[in-house]
Amino acid sequence: MAVRVVTDTLSDITADVAEEFGITVVPLYVRFGNETFRDRIDITSEEFYRRLTTEPVLPTTTQPTPLDFANVYNTLAQETDEILVVTISSKMSGTYQSALQAKEMVKGKCRIEVIDSQLVAMGMGLIVISVAKAARAGARLDELASMVRRAIPRSHVIAYFDTLKYLAKGGRIGKAQGLLGSVLSVKPILTVKDGEMAPLTRVRSLSAGLDYIYNVAASYTNVEGLAVEHATTPKDADVLAARVSSLFPKHRIFRAVISPVIGTYSGPNAMALTILEAEK
Repeated sequence: MAVRVVTDTLSDITADVAEEFGITVVPLYVRFGNETFRDRIDITSEEFYRRLTTEPVLPTTTQPTPLDFANVYNTLAQETDEILVVTISSKMSGTYQSALQAKEMVKGKCRIEVIDSQLVAMGMGLIVISVAKAARAGARLDELASMVRRAIPRSHVIAYFDTLKYLAKGGRIGKAQGLLGSVLSVKPILTVKDGEMAPLTRVRSLSAGLDYIYNVAASYTNVEGLAVEHATTPKDADVLAARVSSLFPKHRIFRAVISPVIGTYSGPNAMALTILEAEK
């Protein structure tokens, strides 16, 4: 029985990629007033961004409950005796705690390892895809957990934000707090450091941001995985993916739309490149 791999929707793993690699994705929740939606299930990213930019009240988000994870564990435990769970950074969400608590609610004998990725979006997603491939090839739970822990420092998210307004209002601004006083025309580029958003640089325009991201990509020579994702600008993401593909023509570049829960904090027009360095 192969180890089953579980993550949450903040990995930005799309439904088709989850199916391709046998990954189970547990949704977080996004709320507009009294309406609650399961991330990517009850509301599409497109509908979410339309509402985010047109409605006066900003949405809120919440993590899956322990019961949400327990239901997944109990279902998978009928197919396997080992489950690996990789969640969004515990500094950004309570999802990791829910996933841990759910272990006590599992019936029967099934080993479950829960790992805090200290990452978000495809920073986590590329690692999950990598270990899901290894699980299908027969790797066992301890080996997969070790793979995840070794990969975390090699996963690099470079994210362009059109504004920090949503990140600040949502309380997820982390180490990027110092950029808040910036001139409005300045666009921040952030990364994830020690489980939180952290500043890399500031640029004047999207085109300058894309150049910066491309140059960061060009500084890597040995990569295992690549991903490009966007909130509301697919054509700009196409341009970035094409440029990065010219650097790494043999690599598949995973594509995703930034999920509604992440979009609550990134806002529209955000874009990100993730590079998973190859292990030396």
